[in-house]
Amino acid sequence: MAKVPIWDLPDVPTGELPPHIQLQRTRVFCKSDAPTNTENIQYSGAYASMGVDNSLRLDQFRSNFKVEVMRLNEDDMEFDMIGIDPSIANAFRRILIAELPTMAIEKVLIANNTSVIQDEVLAHRLGLIPIKVDPRLFDYMSENDVPNEKNTIVFKLHVRCERGDARLTEKRRLTVVVLIFNWLVTEWYFKMAMACYAVTSDELKWLPNGSEFPLAPENSASNSTSRPKTYTSFSCSQDSLPQFSKNPITLKHPDIIIAKLGLGQEIELEAHAVKGMGKTHAKWSPVATAWYRMLPEVVLLQEIEDEKATELVQKCPTKVFDIEDVGKGKKRATVARPRDCTLCRECIRGEGWENYVALRLTIESTGALPPEVLFTEAVKILEDKCER
Repeated sequence: MAKVPIWDLPDVPTGELPPHIQLQRTRVFCKSDAPTNTENIQYSGAYASMGVDNSLRLDQFRSNFKVEVMRLNEDDMEFDMIGIDPSIANAFRRILIAELPTMAIEKVLIANNTSVIQDEVLAHRLGLIPIKVDPRLFDYMSENDVPNEKNTIVFKLHVRCERGDARLTEKRRLTVVVLIFNWLVTEWYFKMAMACYAVTSDELKWLPNGSEFPLAPENSASNSTSRPKTYTSFSCSQDSLPQFSKNPITLKHPDIIIAKLGLGQEIELEAHAVKGMGKTHAKWSPVATAWYRMLPEVVLLQEIEDEKATELVQKCPTKVFDIEDVGKGKKRATVARPRDCTLCRECIRGEGWENYVALRLTIESTGALPPEVLFTEAVKILEDKCER
Protein backbone atom coordinates (compact mmCIF):
# COMPACT_ATOMS: atom_id res chain seq x y z
CA MET A 1 0.00 0.00 0.00
CA ALA A 2 1.13 3.53 -0.77
CA LYS A 3 2.12 5.63 2.22
CA VAL A 4 -0.23 8.55 2.93
CA PRO A 5 0.70 11.54 5.14
CA ILE A 6 -1.16 11.58 8.42
CA TRP A 7 -2.75 14.98 7.75
CA ASP A 8 -4.26 13.63 4.50
CA LEU A 9 -6.03 10.74 6.24
CA PRO A 10 -9.82 11.09 6.50
CA ASP A 11 -11.55 11.29 9.83
CA VAL A 12 -11.98 7.91 11.48
CA PRO A 13 -15.65 7.08 12.14
CA THR A 14 -16.34 5.98 15.69
CA GLY A 15 -16.67 2.21 15.93
CA GLU A 16 -14.87 1.52 12.62
CA LEU A 17 -11.27 0.93 11.69
CA PRO A 18 -9.55 2.74 8.80
CA PRO A 19 -9.29 0.54 5.70
CA HIS A 20 -5.51 0.13 5.93
CA ILE A 21 -5.69 -0.98 9.60
CA GLN A 22 -8.56 -3.32 8.83
CA LEU A 23 -6.42 -4.93 6.13
CA GLN A 24 -3.52 -5.33 8.56
CA ARG A 25 -5.91 -6.86 11.09
CA THR A 26 -7.43 -9.43 8.72
CA ARG A 27 -4.71 -10.08 6.12
CA VAL A 28 -1.15 -11.32 5.92
CA PHE A 29 0.75 -9.48 3.18
CA CYS A 30 3.13 -11.58 1.12
CA LYS A 31 5.99 -9.41 -0.12
CA SER A 32 8.77 -10.42 -2.49
CA ASP A 33 11.24 -10.88 0.36
CA ALA A 34 9.07 -12.00 3.31
CA PRO A 35 5.48 -11.95 4.64
CA THR A 36 4.35 -9.13 6.91
CA ASN A 37 1.56 -8.69 9.49
CA THR A 38 1.83 -12.35 10.44
CA GLU A 39 0.97 -11.87 14.12
CA ASN A 40 -2.55 -11.87 15.54
CA ILE A 41 -3.58 -8.97 17.76
CA GLN A 42 -5.28 -10.58 20.75
CA TYR A 43 -5.47 -7.63 23.15
CA SER A 44 -9.09 -6.56 23.55
CA GLY A 45 -8.22 -2.87 23.94
CA ALA A 46 -5.87 -2.59 20.98
CA TYR A 47 -8.31 -0.34 19.07
CA ALA A 48 -10.09 1.26 22.04
CA SER A 49 -9.08 4.75 20.93
CA MET A 50 -11.09 4.22 17.73
CA GLY A 51 -14.11 2.86 19.55
CA VAL A 52 -13.58 -0.71 18.36
CA ASP A 53 -13.79 -3.64 20.78
CA ASN A 54 -11.20 -6.26 19.79
CA SER A 55 -12.37 -8.87 22.33
CA LEU A 56 -13.71 -12.23 21.20
CA ARG A 57 -17.51 -12.21 21.40
CA LEU A 58 -19.52 -15.38 20.97
CA ASP A 59 -22.43 -13.68 19.19
CA GLN A 60 -20.09 -12.06 16.65
CA PHE A 61 -18.32 -15.37 16.07
CA ARG A 62 -21.62 -17.13 15.41
CA SER A 63 -22.74 -14.48 12.91
CA ASN A 64 -19.40 -14.32 11.03
CA PHE A 65 -18.29 -17.97 11.04
CA LYS A 66 -19.32 -20.21 8.16
CA VAL A 67 -18.11 -23.36 6.42
CA GLU A 68 -18.21 -23.75 2.63
CA VAL A 69 -17.54 -27.22 1.20
CA MET A 70 -15.55 -26.86 -2.02
CA ARG A 71 -14.99 -30.52 -2.89
CA LEU A 72 -16.32 -33.75 -1.43
CA ASN A 73 -15.88 -37.33 -2.60
CA GLU A 74 -15.41 -40.75 -1.06
CA ASP A 75 -11.79 -40.28 -0.04
CA ASP A 76 -11.25 -36.58 0.66
CA MET A 77 -12.97 -33.31 1.44
CA GLU A 78 -11.87 -29.73 0.90
CA PHE A 79 -13.68 -26.91 2.65
CA ASP A 80 -13.24 -23.27 3.67
CA MET A 81 -13.65 -22.11 7.25
CA ILE A 82 -14.40 -18.39 7.13
CA GLY A 83 -14.18 -16.08 10.11
CA ILE A 84 -11.97 -18.30 12.26
CA ASP A 85 -8.55 -17.92 13.80
CA PRO A 86 -5.76 -20.10 12.33
CA SER A 87 -5.12 -21.56 15.79
CA ILE A 88 -8.62 -23.10 15.78
CA ALA A 89 -8.05 -24.53 12.30
CA ASN A 90 -4.77 -26.00 13.53
CA ALA A 91 -6.61 -27.54 16.50
CA PHE A 92 -8.94 -29.36 14.07
CA ARG A 93 -5.94 -30.55 12.07
CA ARG A 94 -4.20 -31.96 15.15
CA ILE A 95 -7.39 -33.68 16.34
CA LEU A 96 -7.93 -35.28 12.93
CA ILE A 97 -4.38 -36.64 12.85
CA ALA A 98 -3.92 -37.75 16.44
CA GLU A 99 -7.18 -38.04 18.39
CA LEU A 100 -9.80 -39.67 16.16
CA PRO A 101 -9.91 -43.44 16.78
CA THR A 102 -9.73 -46.11 14.09
CA MET A 103 -9.20 -49.87 13.92
CA ALA A 104 -5.73 -51.11 12.99
CA ILE A 105 -3.79 -54.37 13.27
CA GLU A 106 -1.88 -54.37 16.55
CA LYS A 107 -0.98 -58.02 17.26
CA VAL A 108 0.30 -60.48 14.64
CA LEU A 109 0.59 -64.19 15.49
CA ILE A 110 2.99 -65.76 12.98
CA ALA A 111 2.86 -69.53 12.65
CA ASN A 112 5.18 -69.76 9.64
CA ASN A 113 7.15 -67.19 7.66
CA THR A 114 9.79 -68.40 5.22
CA SER A 115 9.73 -65.24 3.09
CA VAL A 116 12.62 -62.76 2.90
CA ILE A 117 10.67 -60.25 5.00
CA GLN A 118 11.41 -60.35 8.71
CA ASP A 119 8.55 -60.98 11.13
CA GLU A 120 8.77 -57.45 12.61
CA VAL A 121 8.69 -55.77 9.18
CA LEU A 122 5.78 -57.96 8.07
CA ALA A 123 3.81 -57.07 11.21
CA HIS A 124 4.51 -53.36 10.64
CA ARG A 125 3.30 -53.54 7.04
CA LEU A 126 0.11 -55.28 8.13
CA GLY A 127 -0.56 -52.59 10.72
CA LEU A 128 -0.54 -49.85 8.07
CA ILE A 129 -3.28 -51.46 5.95
CA PRO A 130 -6.50 -49.43 6.45
CA ILE A 131 -9.56 -51.39 7.60
CA LYS A 132 -12.99 -50.36 6.31
CA VAL A 133 -15.08 -50.43 9.48
CA ASP A 134 -16.72 -47.89 11.77
CA PRO A 135 -14.57 -47.68 14.93
CA ARG A 136 -17.52 -46.32 16.92
CA LEU A 137 -18.94 -49.86 16.90
CA PHE A 138 -16.01 -51.17 18.96
CA ASP A 139 -14.65 -50.65 22.45
CA TYR A 140 -11.12 -49.84 23.49
CA MET A 141 -9.12 -52.81 24.78
CA SER A 142 -6.86 -52.35 27.80
CA GLU A 143 -4.06 -54.63 28.93
CA ASN A 144 -6.38 -56.49 31.30
CA ASP A 145 -9.23 -57.00 28.82
CA VAL A 146 -9.82 -60.29 27.03
CA PRO A 147 -10.09 -60.06 23.22
CA ASN A 148 -13.75 -60.47 22.29
CA GLU A 149 -16.19 -59.60 19.51
CA LYS A 150 -16.62 -56.05 20.85
CA ASN A 151 -12.97 -54.98 20.87
CA THR A 152 -11.07 -57.17 18.37
CA ILE A 153 -11.15 -57.98 14.66
CA VAL A 154 -9.27 -61.07 13.50
CA PHE A 155 -7.85 -61.65 10.01
CA LYS A 156 -6.12 -64.75 8.65
CA LEU A 157 -3.41 -64.98 5.99
CA HIS A 158 -2.13 -68.29 4.63
CA VAL A 159 -0.34 -68.25 1.28
CA ARG A 160 2.30 -70.42 -0.38
CA CYS A 161 4.13 -69.99 -3.65
CA GLU A 162 3.81 -73.06 -5.86
CA ARG A 163 4.87 -73.77 -9.44
CA GLY A 164 2.21 -73.03 -12.03
CA ASP A 165 0.50 -70.40 -9.89
CA ALA A 166 -1.31 -67.70 -11.88
CA ARG A 167 0.34 -64.95 -9.85
CA LEU A 168 3.88 -65.97 -10.77
CA THR A 169 5.62 -63.27 -12.80
CA GLU A 170 7.33 -64.09 -16.09
CA LYS A 171 11.01 -64.86 -16.23
CA ARG A 172 13.18 -62.01 -17.39
CA ARG A 173 16.27 -62.30 -19.55
CA LEU A 174 19.23 -60.37 -18.25
CA THR A 175 22.05 -59.19 -20.49
CA VAL A 176 25.59 -58.96 -19.15
CA VAL A 177 28.12 -56.99 -21.20
CA VAL A 178 31.81 -57.57 -20.41
CA LEU A 179 34.63 -55.42 -21.75
CA ILE A 180 37.93 -57.27 -22.31
CA PHE A 181 41.09 -55.25 -22.86
CA ASN A 182 38.91 -52.25 -23.77
CA TRP A 183 38.29 -53.52 -27.28
CA LEU A 184 36.62 -56.91 -27.18
CA VAL A 185 32.92 -56.87 -26.27
CA THR A 186 31.39 -60.15 -25.21
CA GLU A 187 27.71 -60.56 -24.44
CA TRP A 188 26.35 -63.37 -22.31
CA TYR A 189 22.66 -64.02 -22.23
CA PHE A 190 21.12 -66.11 -19.51
CA LYS A 191 17.78 -66.56 -17.89
CA MET A 192 17.38 -65.95 -14.18
CA ALA A 193 14.46 -67.26 -12.21
CA MET A 194 12.62 -64.08 -11.19
CA ALA A 195 9.36 -65.88 -10.46
CA CYS A 196 7.61 -64.57 -7.35
CA TYR A 197 4.17 -64.62 -5.82
CA ALA A 198 2.72 -61.19 -4.96
CA VAL A 199 0.81 -61.39 -1.69
CA THR A 200 -1.81 -58.63 -1.64
CA SER A 201 -4.18 -57.37 1.03
CA ASP A 202 -7.22 -59.08 -0.51
CA GLU A 203 -5.83 -62.42 0.77
CA LEU A 204 -6.39 -61.31 4.37
CA LYS A 205 -9.58 -63.14 5.30
CA TRP A 206 -11.87 -61.89 8.06
CA LEU A 207 -12.56 -64.45 10.80
CA PRO A 208 -15.91 -63.45 12.34
CA ASN A 209 -15.66 -66.27 14.90
CA GLY A 210 -12.32 -65.05 16.24
CA SER A 211 -8.93 -66.68 16.39
CA GLU A 212 -8.35 -70.18 15.07
CA PHE A 213 -4.90 -70.63 16.62
CA PRO A 214 -5.03 -72.76 19.78
CA LEU A 215 -3.69 -71.04 22.86
CA ALA A 216 -2.00 -74.21 24.11
CA PRO A 217 -1.63 -77.81 22.89
CA GLU A 218 -4.71 -79.87 23.54
CA ASN A 219 -4.54 -82.14 26.58
CA SER A 220 -5.00 -85.74 25.62
CA ALA A 221 -7.10 -86.24 28.74
CA SER A 222 -9.52 -83.44 27.86
CA ASN A 223 -12.78 -83.95 26.08
CA SER A 224 -12.05 -84.24 22.37
CA THR A 225 -15.46 -82.79 21.48
CA SER A 226 -14.80 -79.47 23.25
CA ARG A 227 -13.50 -76.54 21.26
CA PRO A 228 -9.85 -75.75 22.03
CA LYS A 229 -9.12 -72.44 23.72
CA THR A 230 -7.82 -69.79 21.33
CA TYR A 231 -6.32 -66.30 21.61
CA THR A 232 -9.77 -64.69 21.57
CA SER A 233 -12.98 -65.30 23.52
CA PHE A 234 -15.84 -64.53 21.16
CA SER A 235 -19.27 -65.20 22.69
CA CYS A 236 -20.90 -64.95 19.24
CA SER A 237 -19.93 -64.56 15.63
CA GLN A 238 -19.39 -60.99 14.48
CA ASP A 239 -21.26 -61.55 11.21
CA SER A 240 -24.37 -62.40 13.28
CA LEU A 241 -24.39 -58.91 14.79
CA PRO A 242 -26.82 -56.51 13.05
CA GLN A 243 -24.14 -53.90 12.33
CA PHE A 244 -22.02 -56.40 10.38
CA SER A 245 -24.63 -58.74 8.89
CA LYS A 246 -25.14 -56.48 5.85
CA ASN A 247 -21.80 -54.64 5.97
CA PRO A 248 -19.04 -57.23 6.44
CA ILE A 249 -15.64 -56.02 7.64
CA THR A 250 -13.23 -55.60 4.72
CA LEU A 251 -10.02 -53.82 3.88
CA LYS A 252 -10.18 -50.42 2.20
CA HIS A 253 -7.74 -51.27 -0.60
CA PRO A 254 -7.53 -54.88 -1.85
CA ASP A 255 -4.38 -54.42 -3.98
CA ILE A 256 -1.78 -53.41 -1.37
CA ILE A 257 1.31 -55.62 -1.74
CA ILE A 258 2.23 -57.19 1.60
CA ALA A 259 5.11 -59.38 0.48
CA LYS A 260 6.53 -61.32 -2.44
CA LEU A 261 7.21 -65.03 -2.13
CA GLY A 262 9.70 -67.14 -4.01
CA LEU A 263 9.05 -70.75 -4.99
CA GLY A 264 8.36 -72.85 -1.94
CA GLN A 265 8.07 -69.90 0.45
CA GLU A 266 5.05 -69.61 2.74
CA ILE A 267 3.36 -67.20 5.16
CA GLU A 268 0.79 -68.29 7.74
CA LEU A 269 -0.41 -65.83 10.38
CA GLU A 270 -3.28 -64.24 12.23
CA ALA A 271 -3.66 -60.46 12.55
CA HIS A 272 -5.67 -58.97 15.43
CA ALA A 273 -6.96 -55.40 14.99
CA VAL A 274 -7.95 -53.20 17.94
CA LYS A 275 -9.15 -49.64 18.46
CA GLY A 276 -6.60 -46.88 18.97
CA MET A 277 -5.63 -43.27 18.21
CA GLY A 278 -2.95 -41.69 16.06
CA LYS A 279 -1.11 -40.17 19.02
CA THR A 280 -0.23 -43.72 20.09
CA HIS A 281 0.91 -44.85 16.62
CA ALA A 282 0.51 -43.44 13.11
CA LYS A 283 -1.27 -46.60 11.94
CA TRP A 284 -4.35 -45.47 13.88
CA SER A 285 -4.44 -42.06 12.21
CA PRO A 286 -7.64 -41.89 10.11
CA VAL A 287 -6.23 -39.40 7.60
CA ALA A 288 -3.42 -39.77 5.11
CA THR A 289 -2.96 -36.02 5.48
CA ALA A 290 -4.87 -33.17 7.08
CA TRP A 291 -3.67 -29.64 6.47
CA TYR A 292 -4.83 -26.08 6.35
CA ARG A 293 -3.64 -22.91 4.69
CA MET A 294 -4.68 -19.30 4.55
CA LEU A 295 -6.70 -18.61 1.44
CA PRO A 296 -4.67 -16.59 -1.12
CA GLU A 297 -6.09 -13.24 -2.21
CA VAL A 298 -4.50 -11.87 -5.40
CA VAL A 299 -5.20 -8.17 -6.02
CA LEU A 300 -4.23 -6.10 -9.06
CA LEU A 301 -3.31 -2.66 -7.76
CA GLN A 302 -3.69 -1.06 -11.20
CA GLU A 303 -4.69 -1.92 -14.73
CA ILE A 304 -2.17 -4.20 -16.45
CA GLU A 305 -2.55 -4.11 -20.23
CA ASP A 306 -0.98 -5.31 -23.46
CA GLU A 307 2.66 -6.48 -23.16
CA LYS A 308 2.65 -6.18 -19.38
CA ALA A 309 -0.46 -8.40 -19.20
CA THR A 310 1.18 -11.05 -21.39
CA GLU A 311 4.33 -10.93 -19.27
CA LEU A 312 2.33 -11.34 -16.05
CA VAL A 313 0.48 -14.39 -17.38
CA GLN A 314 3.79 -15.98 -18.42
CA LYS A 315 5.40 -15.26 -15.02
CA CYS A 316 2.84 -17.29 -13.05
CA PRO A 317 3.59 -21.07 -13.12
CA THR A 318 0.14 -22.06 -11.81
CA LYS A 319 -1.84 -19.96 -14.35
CA VAL A 320 -3.60 -17.77 -11.79
CA PHE A 321 -3.91 -14.88 -14.25
CA ASP A 322 -5.71 -14.71 -17.57
CA ILE A 323 -5.96 -12.20 -20.40
CA GLU A 324 -9.24 -10.45 -21.16
CA ASP A 325 -9.98 -8.78 -24.48
CA VAL A 326 -11.33 -5.27 -23.79
CA GLY A 327 -11.82 -4.30 -27.43
CA LYS A 328 -10.00 -2.04 -29.87
CA GLY A 329 -7.08 -4.43 -29.91
CA LYS A 330 -6.29 -4.03 -26.20
CA LYS A 331 -5.73 -6.79 -23.68
CA ARG A 332 -6.04 -6.67 -19.90
CA ALA A 333 -4.83 -9.03 -17.19
CA THR A 334 -7.38 -10.49 -14.77
CA VAL A 335 -7.22 -12.77 -11.72
CA ALA A 336 -8.96 -15.91 -12.98
CA ARG A 337 -7.97 -18.66 -10.53
CA PRO A 338 -6.86 -17.22 -7.15
CA ARG A 339 -7.29 -20.56 -5.31
CA ASP A 340 -4.52 -22.05 -7.47
CA CYS A 341 -1.99 -19.56 -6.11
CA THR A 342 0.84 -21.32 -4.26
CA LEU A 343 2.46 -18.06 -3.12
CA CYS A 344 5.60 -18.70 -5.13
CA ARG A 345 5.75 -14.87 -5.52
CA GLU A 346 7.01 -15.05 -9.10
CA CYS A 347 4.42 -12.46 -10.09
CA ILE A 348 5.85 -9.81 -7.74
CA ARG A 349 9.51 -10.57 -8.34
CA GLY A 350 11.30 -8.16 -10.62
CA GLU A 351 11.64 -4.41 -10.65
CA GLY A 352 8.38 -2.57 -10.05
CA TRP A 353 6.02 -5.56 -10.03
CA GLU A 354 5.01 -5.02 -6.39
CA ASN A 355 3.32 -1.83 -7.60
CA TYR A 356 1.07 -3.90 -9.87
CA VAL A 357 0.22 -7.05 -7.88
CA ALA A 358 -0.46 -7.64 -4.17
CA LEU A 359 -0.59 -11.08 -2.55
CA ARG A 360 -2.61 -11.38 0.64
CA LEU A 361 -3.60 -14.29 2.84
CA THR A 362 -7.07 -14.03 4.28
CA ILE A 363 -7.77 -15.51 7.70
CA GLU A 364 -9.50 -18.60 6.32
CA SER A 365 -8.40 -22.19 6.18
CA THR A 366 -8.58 -25.02 3.70
CA GLY A 367 -8.22 -28.66 4.65
CA ALA A 368 -7.98 -31.95 2.81
CA LEU A 369 -9.29 -34.94 4.73
CA PRO A 370 -11.36 -38.07 4.37
CA PRO A 371 -15.17 -37.84 4.45
CA GLU A 372 -17.21 -35.36 6.43
CA VAL A 373 -17.89 -37.75 9.32
CA LEU A 374 -14.31 -37.32 10.48
CA PHE A 375 -14.66 -33.56 10.71
CA THR A 376 -17.90 -33.75 12.70
CA GLU A 377 -16.21 -36.16 15.10
CA ALA A 378 -13.29 -33.73 15.42
CA VAL A 379 -15.75 -30.95 16.30
CA LYS A 380 -17.24 -33.14 19.04
CA ILE A 381 -13.78 -33.84 20.50
CA LEU A 382 -12.90 -30.12 20.51
CA GLU A 383 -16.24 -29.31 22.13
CA ASP A 384 -15.60 -31.91 24.83
CA LYS A 385 -12.16 -30.41 25.49
CA CYS A 386 -13.67 -26.93 25.87
CA GLU A 387 -16.24 -28.21 28.37
CA ARG A 388 -13.50 -29.83 30.48
